[in-house]
Amino acid sequence: MGTSIEVDGLHKRFGGTKALDGMTFTVSPGRVTGFVGPNGAGKSTTMRVVLGLDAPDAGTALVGGRRYATLPRPLGWVGALLDATAQQPGRSARDHLLWLAHSQGLGRRRVDEVLDIVGLAGAARRKAGGYSLGMRQRLGIAAALLGDPPVLMFDEPFNGMDPQGIVWMRGFLRALADGDRTVLVSSHLMSELQDAVGRRVGAAVARRLTVHRRRALAPSRRRPVSSGAAGRPGTGRDRPVARGGRHRRAPVRGPGHDRVGHRRRRRRRRRGDAHPLGSPGRRRPQPSCRWPATSAPT
Repeated sequence: MGTSIEVDGLHKRFGGTKALDGMTFTVSPGRVTGFVGPNGAGKSTTMRVVLGLDAPDAGTALVGGRRYATLPRPLGWVGALLDATAQQPGRSARDHLLWLAHSQGLGRRRVDEVLDIVGLAGAARRKAGGYSLGMRQRLGIAAALLGDPPVLMFDEPFNGMDPQGIVWMRGFLRALADGDRTVLVSSHLMSELQDAVGRRVGAAVARRLTVHRRRALAPSRRRPVSSGAAGRPGTGRDRPVARGGRHRRAPVRGPGHDRVGHRRRRRRRRRGDAHPLGSPGRRRPQPSCRWPATSAPT
């Protein structure tokens, strides 16, 4: 087969966002090339430029020395999985593949073959809307394999895969490379591509981080009154506290608060108006029953 992907000096901006800044690499046949980088590094954008879905501002992206738009029957040259949720949810997996095969002049036998390769032969009659994300990934891979292309591109194919599916995916990728195919797999996790890729291409992104700090509370015009100051000492009722955007007074225990309170309670006890509950302004009830003056208790 011997068809390669050549990306040279790709630049792409979306408004004020720089998606690609001189992206350059080559994917050779006979190995799985991992396209790694953080989210937003431009991996998906690079694949879309290769497939002719996005036009670059500068640079070239070629498949076998040709632009994707000039390839006759492109499914026979490049198979791609960019979005696992792009299937029609009301259509069965087999019907989804049948209309793709019909558009490229392929027969029903190839549809059944790829369904068996990805392990969906038993669920081919089920609607794609009832598939899990891992099953939709397999359906997208089956669509990429329809034309038996020499070049395959998978964007985050491990998403939604269970452990068994991840093991299957790694073996599947190695089998593709052994068949002298050109395979490009993107991922933001290095661990997903472990034991599956023979070469890695990194995509870095530099962004300015903006730290949002909590706005400090506006200073109050009123100065808190501590113990010993003029007014009501020790109450701290003039200290502002922000609640719901408004300044409210809240009692705060300051230095000497307990000592001042102790003196007040002692004065109340001397006057005889101390209440068992400690509420000021309420006098303790006096006993209303007295012994007669002429008799004494026996």
